[in-house]
Amino acid sequence: MANQSNNTYSAEEKEIYTLYQQLLQGWNNRNADDMAKLFAEDGELIGYDGTFIGGQSEISAHLAPIFADHPTAAYVNKVRVIRLLGPDIAYLRAVAGMVPRGQSELNPNVHAHQTIMAVKQAGNWRIKLFQNTPVQLHGRPEEVQQLTDELSQLLS
Repeated sequence: MANQSNNTYSAEEKEIYTLYQQLLQGWNNRNADDMAKLFAEDGELIGYDGTFIGGQSEISAHLAPIFADHPTAAYVNKVRVIRLLGPDIAYLRAVAGMVPRGQSELNPNVHAHQTIMAVKQAGNWRIKLFQNTPVQLHGRPEEVQQLTDELSQLLS
């Protein structure tokens, strides 16, 4: 799915931005190996339901049956923050929504905050931690609608 321009980022920030976009593209393409190869060997994933998976090969093994057995929805996202915390570590925070397969609108019940901690290893950025947290906003339906409206603009 389309995303906003990344023209305001530094060269290093653009690499982190691209790493994140590649992660979601792997999900949207339903390709566990493409996703897992973006992680450090000892990278960690905390899924939407709180599942913890540690290790690049374990991440691939966890995702493969999800893609094989479920018609996963496609992500649309908006990066909120990219920060370089040092020469070899960075942080990215984004909001994401999902468009169910065969549909054209977001499902507002599955919006998420997504966070990446990335590390530079041998000159390449890799995901050390990816966390996908549900946006519940209990008792604040207007904020859910506001986020849905914001992410829906990226669909056109």
